[in-house]
Amino acid sequence: MSSNRLSGQIPIELLSLQSLSIRLDLSNNLLTGPLTREIGRLRNLKWLGAANNHLSGEIPDSIGDCLRLEYLYLQGNAFQGAIPPSMSSLKGLLELDLSSNHLSQKIPNFLGSIKGLQLLNLSFNEFEGQVPVNGVFKNSTAISLSGNSKLCGGDPILHLHLCDEQSNNSSGRKHLSTALKIIIAVASTVLCLVFALCLFAAFGRLKRLDKKFSFNPMEEQFRRASYPELLSATDGFAPSNIIGVGSFGSVYKGVMQPGDCTVAIKVLNLAQRGASKSFTAECEALRGIRHRNLVKILTACSSVDFKGNSFKALVLQYMPNGSLDRCLHPETSNYESTPLNLMQRLKIAVDVASALDYLHNHGHVPVVHCDLKPSNVLLDEDMCGHLSDFGLAKILLDNDENKQTASIGVKGTIGYVPPEYGVGGEPSPRGDVYSYGILLLELFSGKRPTDETFEDGLSLREFVERSRMNHFMDTVDPNLVAESRNRIQTGNSGSLDELKCLTSVIDVALSCCLDDPSERMEAEEVTNELNSIVKRLERIMDDHNGN
Repeated sequence: MSSNRLSGQIPIELLSLQSLSIRLDLSNNLLTGPLTREIGRLRNLKWLGAANNHLSGEIPDSIGDCLRLEYLYLQGNAFQGAIPPSMSSLKGLLELDLSSNHLSQKIPNFLGSIKGLQLLNLSFNEFEGQVPVNGVFKNSTAISLSGNSKLCGGDPILHLHLCDEQSNNSSGRKHLSTALKIIIAVASTVLCLVFALCLFAAFGRLKRLDKKFSFNPMEEQFRRASYPELLSATDGFAPSNIIGVGSFGSVYKGVMQPGDCTVAIKVLNLAQRGASKSFTAECEALRGIRHRNLVKILTACSSVDFKGNSFKALVLQYMPNGSLDRCLHPETSNYESTPLNLMQRLKIAVDVASALDYLHNHGHVPVVHCDLKPSNVLLDEDMCGHLSDFGLAKILLDNDENKQTASIGVKGTIGYVPPEYGVGGEPSPRGDVYSYGILLLELFSGKRPTDETFEDGLSLREFVERSRMNHFMDTVDPNLVAESRNRIQTGNSGSLDELKCLTSVIDVALSCCLDDPSERMEAEEVTNELNSIVKRLERIMDDHNGN
């Protein structure tokens, strides 16, 4: 009954059906009024969802009578008051989402005593006081408390402000002897000096570590999505909604409520080795980075499905024009599209280079993508390129490529992997530049690096290098050749100048994928060079249109 337009109060008769033993899903409707005490009659229910309605009043004490309940989703309503003490009886609870209500008072300690609790979302309520420190409250990725400004204390990993305990200790302080006060004052002064010196010496390092370990990928500015929400958004993960398949899972087109927001939902195949680490790597890499040419991560889901299996997914910005790979090779994807023209390709190349430059040089920490290829470049409604899929990304500390976060082994996709990675070289920004060079050659030649025409050890780079001087047009995508011929036939005198621009792009690509990493261009240099080529091409086109 979810995701309809059901209105009015929940019928008491429905809550009296003791035969309900699996699930009751009333989420994403227009239901109003209270959740009545008759809910306690559903003693055998394992899954209850009434999220994203207009329910109000207090959560009834009788909820504690649903002793077999494992999943309870009441988020996105107007419930108020305290979490009922009777919920301490729900010993088998695995997931509890009460976010985006008006619940108040203290968070009860018994929630930390529910041993199997894997997800607790209490964000965007009015809770106050000390946060418990046991059980699920020790796991920052399993709990969300954002949007409760009056909470304090808790485990340090939650990074809440300390609770004010002065009133509790004031009477004891009044009885301190004068001598003890002097000793404390002197000791405090010495300790402060020592602390200040240590802080000054280690400030930079502490700042980086704080950034690294304080990250809760589910929290940020969006509340965490639940499994039922994603199930509903994709029509039960219908195969017809699959818009992409990658190394670690499938990507579905979905519509999230409220607001009918179209998104891309990347569901990890956790049976695939490295998929779980890929999820963590992508969340960490995308934490705090904002750039117009990076696909935005909107929220995430780390939960279990209805069968009790672990479930992880990322909810991403939807790109209506699919991947660059699909545009370059429509014959392999049963996708009909108008071939990209020269200017479109050049601007997409600039978009990707700009994203790389940001990742390598301008983010809060340097990030190496490690899997740059056309299928990881997505195109929006204006055909602007956005770099995606950070499942293999590396975060570099201190700009020292030998001090890196843990990750998933050798990086990349055959054909795009720099040669040094194959002999044990560490992932580096110049490794990304190599992959970018191959992508650039593919973008303008229309040939994959694994094309079957490359035999006897011949590579895409070598093919372009050999033909560069005498048979250059043999290396160019036939669609671009046809475009050029059409311009010549229509009397476009700028065709030769356009060809020079294309030659300059190929030179940049070849400079990116040199075998020696130290001889490759850097992402910033690539971006500047390609931007200058774009301006040249725009002037050529303006001159022609002016004629």
